[in-house]
Amino acid sequence: MNTKKYTVFGLFAALLGFMFVMEAIAGELLRPQQIIEGVSAQLQERLKDKSFTQDFARVTQFVNGVINPHTDFRKIAPLVLGKHWKTATPEEQERFTREFQTLLIRTYSRAFVEYNDWTIHFLPLELPDGASKVIVKTQVLQPSQNPVNVNYRMYLNQGDWKVYDIIIDGVSLVTNYRSTFNSEIQNKGSLSAVIDDLAKRNAERLAPKKP
Repeated sequence: MNTKKYTVFGLFAALLGFMFVMEAIAGELLRPQQIIEGVSAQLQERLKDKSFTQDFARVTQFVNGVINPHTDFRKIAPLVLGKHWKTATPEEQERFTREFQTLLIRTYSRAFVEYNDWTIHFLPLELPDGASKVIVKTQVLQPSQNPVNVNYRMYLNQGDWKVYDIIIDGVSLVTNYRSTFNSEIQNKGSLSAVIDDLAKRNAERLAPKKP
């Protein structure tokens, strides 16, 4: 895939609030915000170990373990594929979900290793009783840079709040990837060919480096 299509996700260090010093105390946050803050604290603490961050495979495995419980990839994948999801076979749906999750985790993990010195500020959140969806609004701050608006779409799934989309300065992760994969399917002729290419790139990126 054309890597230029993914430039917007150079801001993935901001995603899910994972590696930022939080500007709000957890006790003052509502439950959806607390989830983002809690995941952030876990990853931020672990990634202080520079020797750990040198092993990208281990970083990726750790990041996946922390992110997965709070992100609904099975909801994200159909949203990303759009009309192509309905015509995909069950096997293609399963493969795409798995490989797309790997793609996102790889991207998150690389950002965690490369970016630092960020802080996140939670904007006020209204959460009416009985609400099942919410947008958690934040601003990501970096010295000498303009604030970056990062919003998290979350929904209530069996009592747990989970992320299903992230909007960075007005650009939706779901919408951006939907456009990208739609173009790739048209260019390659089939969803299966796109999944094969994605699986190949994932395997190459996660393969141990040769000495």
